[in-house]
Amino acid sequence: MGRETMASVSRFSLIVLVLALTSSTSLSFRPMPLPDESDLMREFGNHTAISSFRTINRRELITCPIKSPYLSMNVSISSSAPDEGFIYVTLSGVLHPASSDWIAMISPSTSDVKTCITNTIMYKQTGDLASLPLLCHYPVKAQYLSNDPNYLSCANSQCQDSSCLIKTCSGTLKFHYVNIRTDMEFVSFANGFDAPCILTRTNPVPFANPSSPLNGHLSSLDSTGTSMKLRWISGDQNPQELQYANGQTATSTVTTFTQNDMCTSILPSPAKDFGWHDPGYIHTAVMTGLQPSTTYTYTYGSSTAGFSNQTQFKTPPAGGSPTLTFLAFGDMGKTPLDASAEHYIQPGAVGVIDAMTSEVQQGGIDGILHIGDIAYATGFLVEWDFFLHLITPIASQVTYMTSIGNHERSTPSSFRICLPLSLYAYQRNDIGVIISIFRDYISSGAMYITPDSGGECGVPYETYFPMPTPGKDKPWYSIEMGPVHFTVISTEHDWRVGTEQYNWIQSDLASVNRANTPWLIFAGHRPMYTSIPASFLNADARFTKAIEPLLLQNKVDLAIFGHVHNYERLCAVYGGQCLAMPVKDANGIDTYNNSNYSAPVQAVIGMAGFKLDGFVSNPSAWSLSRISAFGYTKCQATTTTLNFKFINANTKQVMDQFNIVKQ
Repeated sequence: MGRETMASVSRFSLIVLVLALTSSTSLSFRPMPLPDESDLMREFGNHTAISSFRTINRRELITCPIKSPYLSMNVSISSSAPDEGFIYVTLSGVLHPASSDWIAMISPSTSDVKTCITNTIMYKQTGDLASLPLLCHYPVKAQYLSNDPNYLSCANSQCQDSSCLIKTCSGTLKFHYVNIRTDMEFVSFANGFDAPCILTRTNPVPFANPSSPLNGHLSSLDSTGTSMKLRWISGDQNPQELQYANGQTATSTVTTFTQNDMCTSILPSPAKDFGWHDPGYIHTAVMTGLQPSTTYTYTYGSSTAGFSNQTQFKTPPAGGSPTLTFLAFGDMGKTPLDASAEHYIQPGAVGVIDAMTSEVQQGGIDGILHIGDIAYATGFLVEWDFFLHLITPIASQVTYMTSIGNHERSTPSSFRICLPLSLYAYQRNDIGVIISIFRDYISSGAMYITPDSGGECGVPYETYFPMPTPGKDKPWYSIEMGPVHFTVISTEHDWRVGTEQYNWIQSDLASVNRANTPWLIFAGHRPMYTSIPASFLNADARFTKAIEPLLLQNKVDLAIFGHVHNYERLCAVYGGQCLAMPVKDANGIDTYNNSNYSAPVQAVIGMAGFKLDGFVSNPSAWSLSRISAFGYTKCQATTTTLNFKFINANTKQVMDQFNIVKQ
């Protein structure tokens, strides 16, 4: 979501900075009224919360002036690390254990962890206005040694002299890692996250095979179900081979992106600076000659890099076939599998993935739709590796389709000079001057100029998740599976009347052959309606005004969105009014009768991982079901019935369910 990325005071500072930098030019500005400060605080209060871990980059790193002469640090891996696992890190020889002692994972080991005193100004955009210098490289993850219950009590003590007059203490932490290709080093600090000083560090721990082909994930190229794209990551830049369907092969094309591809601004972004991590090489190969709704196996790699394990996958049903079952959700991200602090943690992601993995392994799922806010890497590139590892159990077995969200695309690389800066509800028109600075996609038409992507500017997203879109940085597309036509848009690119995306949406919706695909589902990241507090900051009235008429005109059956972190189901709504209400069927399930079409049913499904949002106490009449719990949705479509369920990931219980029916 946009609101968790920047404190309101930071927005004001950015405005002042940009105006100051441009004050000597001939630019003229027509100011707009500033919003009430309480509105801004409501927007950011629950989610900005910059942790002390995030702010270690804004403190001066020094060597601790008084250290125990007995200090040492060891790791449980003696030589090199496999592709995934846990590593135990032990700090021993501590004379006075403190609750402020901690250990960080650094990668690569050659990273510059000295101070960067001159860089303070560059990171104001993150919302931290501290005037202290930054670390030159951001840790992958970190833990306080107090996570070991025996550390502060010195339950594990060692004698340092023959009479045991000198005793030292030790503590051990467990870190989860994945193969990020660059070696790992563990550094211990005193004085907490806020003012760290180095105690000691380990030797680098390399990966046994930095070139391992990993994290294969599938996507569909078209509506036939006869071809599928597989994309995987490797440290090897040479083309590799995809072996599939009992003897067929395909050679991969290889791409990557560099630090120069990241977006930045007057204030450099994390992706451009201390959050950068080399992504390795992204391999893509296409499987052809397949049959829809059929199970096959594949493996990928090379004789030098090694091959992946054999994986079983299922092709989706062809468009126009009679049935489809898919899972849908938004705003998932990743959860650490250890007790580490990270700059962004989505607490529900692991539970949701585990629940969906069980669904996929049972064999009844045809595909997955993830509608924005994918990894929440937000400029800390190593976190894409952890996310891709997390989704592999499901994305490697069925088609994993996505739409772009604000945390993949929005960037401060362009400043829209009007007051206030890029606030959705208040930026009612485009009065002002667009200044593009070091931007890769100058003409992309980003709608919300915020730092939510941390400078990624959509580049990692489009590299890792290539959808069947019209072109580069045009992340909108349609696809048909079974009896459903999906129209997937980007709420982060210009959708105003007359723009390229608007014209595409209009054309795509009008082109649907309802005899072939009777169901029309519209999907995008930011919602048209929501019942959370300060909802106007998360549902843009301009978007609703521009796009909602197209949904009604083309009889869209269901519109699903994310961005808001909860589950909410609406009536058949248009213009903020219920044009039709569901009735209970014989099984007590709310049922919308689209044989006599009235308006689209809408649902917000952004509850797949990020910290959950609550609801207002007096919701509008169009809000029929509101649940703040982690989970996912499951949609089963036949030619006459579309059944939609919200499933709680922890209990596996169906918490809301409805049908849409038509003759």
